[in-house]
Amino acid sequence: MIRYALRCEHEHGFEAWFGTSADYDEQAARGLVECPVCGSHAVSKQIMAPAVAGARKASVEPDLARMQTMMMQAAREVRSHVEQNFDYVGDAFAREARDIHEGRSEKREIYGEATPAEVKRLKEDGVPCAPLPPAPPDPSRLN
Repeated sequence: MIRYALRCEHEHGFEAWFGTSADYDEQAARGLVECPVCGSHAVSKQIMAPAVAGARKASVEPDLARMQTMMMQAAREVRSHVEQNFDYVGDAFAREARDIHEGRSEKREIYGEATPAEVKRLKEDGVPCAPLPPAPPDPSRLN
């Protein structure tokens, strides 16, 4: 059996099964192939990927353990970069971020702590901020 993707002159797409390629050609020539939507007999075959019997599909399942390891490493690197290159301002983060944004304090990269309410107000006021990834657990201490 062969499955064809077909399209009529009105751009309605549909599929149909035929015993052989010659069966499609013969039925189309006799006007027996018609669009199930509009009934048009002006039908043509569309490009379609062949289905090969017995071929096994390659697994596209992600390697979840590998992905988790990569994400944890990326989080560690981001956090390390921030800790090494930004000024730590502790729980004064919201005030200091606002002062920098409004030009009352020198422009510099900072990190620290803020409550969810403080972060919400910063974002509402257009002050750019983002959460720092938490320190991932030490891989040598994981089960």
